[in-house]
Amino acid sequence: MKLKGSYFYTLREDAKDEDSKSGNLLVRSGMIKKTSAGVYMMLPLGLRVVNKIKKIIKEEIDETGAQELLMPSLIPSEIYESCGRLSAFGNSMFHLNDRANHAMVLGPTHEELFTIAAKSMVNSYKDLPFTLYQTADKFRDEARPRYGLIRVKEFIMKDAYSFDKDVDGLDISYNKMFKAYNKIFDRCKIDYKIVRADVGAMGGSLSEEYQAITDIGEDTLVLCDNCNYASNMEVAKHTIIDDKEAELTLELVETPHKETIEEVASYLGLKSSKTVKALLMNVNEELVVFFIRGDREFNESKACKLFNVSEINFANDELIAKSNAVPGYTGPIDLNAKIIIDNEILAMKNFVVGANKEGYHYKNVNIKDFKYDESADISCVIEGDVCPNCGGSLYFKKGIEIGNLFKLGTKYSEHLGLNYLDEENKENPVIMGSYGIGVGRILAAVCEQHNDDSGLILPMSIAPYQVSIVLISGKDEVALNYANKLHDDLEDNGVEVLLDDRDERPGVKFNDMDLIGIPIRITIGKSLTNGEVEIKLRNKQESINIKTTEIIDYVKNKIKEELN
Repeated sequence: MKLKGSYFYTLREDAKDEDSKSGNLLVRSGMIKKTSAGVYMMLPLGLRVVNKIKKIIKEEIDETGAQELLMPSLIPSEIYESCGRLSAFGNSMFHLNDRANHAMVLGPTHEELFTIAAKSMVNSYKDLPFTLYQTADKFRDEARPRYGLIRVKEFIMKDAYSFDKDVDGLDISYNKMFKAYNKIFDRCKIDYKIVRADVGAMGGSLSEEYQAITDIGEDTLVLCDNCNYASNMEVAKHTIIDDKEAELTLELVETPHKETIEEVASYLGLKSSKTVKALLMNVNEELVVFFIRGDREFNESKACKLFNVSEINFANDELIAKSNAVPGYTGPIDLNAKIIIDNEILAMKNFVVGANKEGYHYKNVNIKDFKYDESADISCVIEGDVCPNCGGSLYFKKGIEIGNLFKLGTKYSEHLGLNYLDEENKENPVIMGSYGIGVGRILAAVCEQHNDDSGLILPMSIAPYQVSIVLISGKDEVALNYANKLHDDLEDNGVEVLLDDRDERPGVKFNDMDLIGIPIRITIGKSLTNGEVEIKLRNKQESINIKTTEIIDYVKNKIKEELN
């Protein structure tokens, strides 16, 4: 491609309405342009990158034996209602009516339609297994679109679904996708972790996420410094260590105007870890008081799963008034409300709780001193906690979810009647798996991880072009003729090349090629009189001169080296 006469522009200044490095660089490099909050145009350079990512995905998913199809985005809302997902997605779905007043939605995900498609051909166990996939637009009405392509309202997603007769078959299908995903993200040169995650609205028995490591990630990853343990914060488990202290005598103490954990702990001369705090919550219009160790955070995801609800809110004054709880001083002793304690409290000794009386707490509390309805894992781990696998120390990283794997089981097949007859002519629901990849998120993650002060440093596998040719002066006819010939020769050798033949200063051209992240830059200038051109790799500081007779082989070898 030659830039003169082509659609190409860059911005010198930072984009004012982008809150991430990747969003800013993609806008400045002319790859994307925002049309509204969470909605972007994919411009020619950006589309080339996206198409390369899609090509990598297609190659690896096809290798698993999956078959590609394409589902509609405009879907009757009753299809989602059949599996209870209208309420599960809530306000994040886009709703509309057609001219016949039929309720429709823009598809946020396509489990139901894939199940319906499978139902068209599955009768017997002989029809299984198989896997279907698509790469298509999805729509979700995000409350807070942000971070460029990371949190958007319209996005491109690869979603695949496997259909098996039993759990053993699902394991085989799942592992095929697991291996394919590793190859995809390795080829895109992403630094990622695979973490155990919450199944959420998708349902099923197992979920694993591929998380790109980056400081702006929305997810907190819990990792071990000694083994390969990796989990999303939502499902990270505690290693509970028994307190070996001898139990002391329960004591009521005055704590005037001390309502927060920090205030109480400081006043009593204790660590926050020796206190227990109460969270007064509204669960299905019932007051439920959750108790966790004072220095920990409440894990809403775990609590929602415990009660099988999509959200839990703080209780209002009216709900609290139905109990004897006193905000700031609530404790489990003689509390007339539903009580859920964190499993960790079972192993604690001589801790502090509220006394349900303003200005008072109990100290030296032990589990025998109160009754509770249930114990469960309802709190978040903290850095330094003991790894549940090996006893190492846990630490946190931020991540962007770029892909996920779900063992869905029979949730959708049972709701939608996707059954098969087994060898004994008995009807059984088909076992399903679900496998998603966010194409735009891959692009954003790569840009977050591969950049410097000058712009993007894109991997050879997904860069819009592999090589750029910068012509120092278009007025030099010899140099211009050679630049055009080199461009054509490289293209004839299968190299993707961009010739910057614009009437711009050399500095502008260099800056633009750095900004858009082309891996190899060839500069044609004064050294051409000596039969040489300058080569500069985007990820290196130094440049070298290469003979014009060697340039084609050098470039081809460098590309092969980078792709391998």
